[in-house]
Amino acid sequence: MASTDSMSLADKGQRLGLRLIAKAGGLPGLKDKEVRAKVERYLYKGAVTGFKAQTAAGRAFAERQGAGDPARVAPAKPRALFDLTPSEDQRMIQGVARELADEVIRPAAAQADAERTIPAEVRTAAAEMGLHLLGVPAELEGIAEERSAVTGAIVLEELARGDMGITTAIMAPAAVATAIASYGDADQQATYLPEFTSEDPPTAALALHEPQPLFDPFALRTTGRVEGDEIVLDGIKAIVPGASAADLFVVSAAIDGEPRLVIVTPGTEGVQTQDDPAMGVRAATTARLFLEGVRVPRSDLLGTTEDHADAVRRARLAWAAAAVGTSQAVLDHVSGYVKERKAFGEPIGYRQAVAFTVSDIAIELAGLRLVVWKAAARLDRGEDASAEIAQARSLVSRHATWIGSSGVQLLGGHGFVKEFDNERWYRDLRGAGVLEGTLLV
Repeated sequence: MASTDSMSLADKGQRLGLRLIAKAGGLPGLKDKEVRAKVERYLYKGAVTGFKAQTAAGRAFAERQGAGDPARVAPAKPRALFDLTPSEDQRMIQGVARELADEVIRPAAAQADAERTIPAEVRTAAAEMGLHLLGVPAELEGIAEERSAVTGAIVLEELARGDMGITTAIMAPAAVATAIASYGDADQQATYLPEFTSEDPPTAALALHEPQPLFDPFALRTTGRVEGDEIVLDGIKAIVPGASAADLFVVSAAIDGEPRLVIVTPGTEGVQTQDDPAMGVRAATTARLFLEGVRVPRSDLLGTTEDHADAVRRARLAWAAAAVGTSQAVLDHVSGYVKERKAFGEPIGYRQAVAFTVSDIAIELAGLRLVVWKAAARLDRGEDASAEIAQARSLVSRHATWIGSSGVQLLGGHGFVKEFDNERWYRDLRGAGVLEGTLLV
């Protein structure tokens, strides 16, 4: 048997699922065959340049006709009382995400950030865990028996505690799969989702953001006009993860004045990319996506105007959840650092200014997490969560950014160099409160 040190990251990812089943085997609930089958499905599923470049045609999505109405994930079952305690299923999948973050994502984070790419082994390990199928119904070979924004938020939080950039890269396809599962018609589901449930899922991106100051996703400059059975798209999308190698895009555009989502395949004439390095989430290999007279079938219009608005809200909540995870990484690190780092003969944590700063980080993080989970819980109950999502985004913009900055400041000169992860966490947290799209709960 290979040693842990020589084991590939993909092997580690596969072992995580086996180890979790072994750990969970003694739980009374798993004696129930239906419960155990659900857990096993969770764990086994799936066992640049400075100029514009024409995107290459990736994998082919065979056009298929769906049978009957589109499959939809059932809404999460409402609880009698407001309770944010994770369910047994949520704790199980939280454990999957946590071990993936600790054993696969965190060790690769610094190199992935420096090289602006993630090792193929990391992407493979993540795919083998099946987390990209969280929003795909079980009847379509996904792992979702109910659509739960709380579960999505928990997973993103755990993964981003490992690294937000890698999380953005590996969960971008999940956003596209979730969008097609949630908003697509039967034909769209039959055409595109089988590839996501295969052993080699495609790379994909939900492209909402645009390169303009104070970008408003409801006032899009990317436009589309209907011409017969086609839609002609023109515009630019920014900070699109893995755009140069993507197999599929879901983009937002004002179609005859109404904001909508549209499925776009690379290789289509007029689809081009340009490398677009960002301050943070550098492991996601962000790029700009240019749409110049791109013609797509009218049948690739995804969902309704209301679905576009829903995607915007859920994406903002997803970024807030990721910010919670990265903020937790900051807190975990500085809590230990101020106890070990000594100055003038004693740990710096004995100084009131330092101790109060760490305490304030913990307080702001707890408040942010509560708002994120509350917003997700309201979505799961079918209630309007607009106010809570806006609050979460505002808190991320102000307090998560402050948490990242404080994590650098508490290390003094060490916080400014790459010996520690704090400077990367700070850069990532700066973007979490302003980015649109890409992730989805």
